[in-house]
Amino acid sequence: MKVLFVMLAVMMGFSIVAQADVAVTIYNDDLALVKDVRNTPLKGGTETIEFTDVASRIDPTSVYFKSLTAPNDVTILEQNYEYDLVNTTKLLHKYVDQPITVITKDGAYPGTLLAADGSIILREKDGRIRMLNDSAILNVEFPELPDGLITRPTLVWQVNSRKSGKHQTELSYLTSGMEWHAEYVAVTTPDGKSLELSGWVSIENNSGATYPDAAIKLVAGEVHRAATPRFAKHNMMMTEDMAMAAAPQFEEKSFFEYHMYTLQRPATVKDRQIKQISLFPAKSTDAKKIFIYNGQKEADKVRVEVEFINSAKAGLGMPLPAGKIRLFQQDPDDKSLEFIGEDRIKHTPKDEKVRVRVGNAFDIVGERHQLKQRQLGKKSREETIEIKLRNHKDESVKVTVIENPWGDWEIRDSSHEYKKVNTRTVEFPVKVPKDGETIITYTIFYRW
Repeated sequence: MKVLFVMLAVMMGFSIVAQADVAVTIYNDDLALVKDVRNTPLKGGTETIEFTDVASRIDPTSVYFKSLTAPNDVTILEQNYEYDLVNTTKLLHKYVDQPITVITKDGAYPGTLLAADGSIILREKDGRIRMLNDSAILNVEFPELPDGLITRPTLVWQVNSRKSGKHQTELSYLTSGMEWHAEYVAVTTPDGKSLELSGWVSIENNSGATYPDAAIKLVAGEVHRAATPRFAKHNMMMTEDMAMAAAPQFEEKSFFEYHMYTLQRPATVKDRQIKQISLFPAKSTDAKKIFIYNGQKEADKVRVEVEFINSAKAGLGMPLPAGKIRLFQQDPDDKSLEFIGEDRIKHTPKDEKVRVRVGNAFDIVGERHQLKQRQLGKKSREETIEIKLRNHKDESVKVTVIENPWGDWEIRDSSHEYKKVNTRTVEFPVKVPKDGETIITYTIFYRW
């Protein structure tokens, strides 16, 4: 059918309450708390009221309803969540053995619906049976909406009120289908000694409802839940103009053991929409470029990472929510920004170190070999490891070599100084000359 017109002659006998003020608190992991304040007329006594425009992915067991005007005078007797939404198939099946009118390009055909499965079969008034192909049908008219079908997800309450008149009521509920994440743009200087960082928030709404002019709060942190369904994420690329035009719009504060970011203006979040809002404008901070080689994990690749401190002294100091960070660098010839890599950062408190993996070095190569191994007993052995680093750049570089020994170990001989970071990590900070090579050898003793 090309078009389906539903003519509603009889409306359901409920008091429908429209939205007034909406507040939405959004969490990182497919969860939002919606608080919806509405002006609700109550007649007094027992009656039924319904709230439409609620999320289709609502958790009905989390719903809370109260009168703000007279909380002690309104009692909830029963609550129902109606979600059997009307569609073509359901409506036709509900009208089997009922009168409808089918309109085609050749005219209108009233009759009793016998079947609707691709084509529509009618019994006309004179008893004749008529079959109408789907391709020929323009419209179908129904006298009313059948009981049990609704056009939007609806919460229905049976309430008893001892005070008639207009009540300001608050509805709150949890819903899935909403989450937010942070995205950062970092522009590094050619020498890698500083960068300019700006932050954006992406709010994704697939909850099945629109929240007009809502007060928005974002909570960063790992909130424990009994079950955490996931839905697909979409990444959006922020342009240089967006990063430059951003202005601070969120106020940050500690909340319980999390951090909360409150938008300082109302914003409409539409269903099936990704909305991006500036978290903070571009801020400059010191940074450094680091080369790391871990031959046990990546045989010949030397990683390039950028490190900076999230401190007020360094130019930042705002708790950074988890998210993706994209790095750019300016081409000195035409001054254009070029993409150089991206990574994800964890929730990072102020005064903590942030390290971002950018990619792999083109002109620095690593090589790792086991030169010899000697069994010293049933539960001990000795290994000698050789690591070669070759630098093809026209300047010397510093490379941090990482080794990950296992079990109970002891380094008994080494060509270079090293630092024991923990029981599974050893670091060798070495300098590799331009167009040169540095060779590290060490002997390690294992006991188990």
